[in-house]
Amino acid sequence: MLSSRLPSCSSGRRFRNLYPCYRSYSSPSIPTPQHSIYISKSTNPYFNLSFEDWFVLFRHKAPDKPLLLLYRDDPCVVIGRNQNPWKEVNLSALRAREGIPFIRRRSGGGTVYHDLGNTNFSIHLPRTSFDRHLTAQVILRAVRSLGIDATVNDRNDICVGKEKICWSAYKIVSQRAYHHGTMLISTQLDTLGDLLHNTKDTMETKGVASVRSPVRNLQQFKPTVTHEAFVDAVIHEFREEYEVRAVNDVDNCKDIEYIQNGILELPSWDWAYGQTPEFTYTVSQAFEWGTVKAKIRSKHGLILDCDLSVSNTESQVVSMSVVLQDCVNSTDSRLKEVERALQGRKYGFVSAMDILNGLGDKTGTRVKDVAFWLESTMNS
Repeated sequence: MLSSRLPSCSSGRRFRNLYPCYRSYSSPSIPTPQHSIYISKSTNPYFNLSFEDWFVLFRHKAPDKPLLLLYRDDPCVVIGRNQNPWKEVNLSALRAREGIPFIRRRSGGGTVYHDLGNTNFSIHLPRTSFDRHLTAQVILRAVRSLGIDATVNDRNDICVGKEKICWSAYKIVSQRAYHHGTMLISTQLDTLGDLLHNTKDTMETKGVASVRSPVRNLQQFKPTVTHEAFVDAVIHEFREEYEVRAVNDVDNCKDIEYIQNGILELPSWDWAYGQTPEFTYTVSQAFEWGTVKAKIRSKHGLILDCDLSVSNTESQVVSMSVVLQDCVNSTDSRLKEVERALQGRKYGFVSAMDILNGLGDKTGTRVKDVAFWLESTMNS
């Protein structure tokens, strides 16, 4: 439910009991021009990210007015608009944790892990007055008010010493711009490390790569810090900076058509994978009969081409054309057909049987080895 303006008990002082205050006041309306601060009670990341995107396109708010959104998500990995999930996410580890998705957001920046142990903030301002350094200072003051000696680095991330406690990303649309970030409070850092650990050094992407940094939780510096305390501190500093007052939650926004469409689009293949910038992945695998090298090129989630070459047991590289001419082995000669079978397929969604079924009965052991290896490689 959407809350009305805060009662007078919250004016003229720091808002340390803000949550209990606003929760008891509600109205059935969607956000109005009088509302400037929003707290989502939903922990559905598809809803929260869709609402956040709708927020920047807000039709009920004049573009010259500041807005603040705060929310938490159930466990998920969130990648930037122009990132490569196969490069950024340990997809094998992700699949092993049932129920944790990865989601491509609509803003730029790097990959982050969300769970109920971190809090996401989003500060929306007019494009003409947007200053990422100033918005970072708002969050910095909130953290310092909790008794933690934090600083802002040159990427506008909040740190304690050299360790990051908050990520930031930005988006500019039409007349508005926003700065959003994820503050680590008590997040599962072991899960974060596993899901964001990727070793595909030979994958070259035209997308944006994340900058890896050591991270810590706020509770590692002050155990009493909570989500509610951080929310209250951010709201106070936002009010001090921009002189706004109204606080409300966003439950009634779930029926907005734009948000419903976003909830459906975010998990779709076309958005999650189909927006991936072009990349090239070069890998090799040793078999008993030789070593195969694959150079796979993909764009928008589809395989453009795959170049396969074989090294014999004496480490002499033999191109596919030479294999065909010399008939070293009839099964090896069919690897060219494997290359053709991969073209136009969805990267990471091609099984070995998909490849082999298109090659007929005379595939042989070696081609089967390569097909199952390619499946495993692209699914990792």
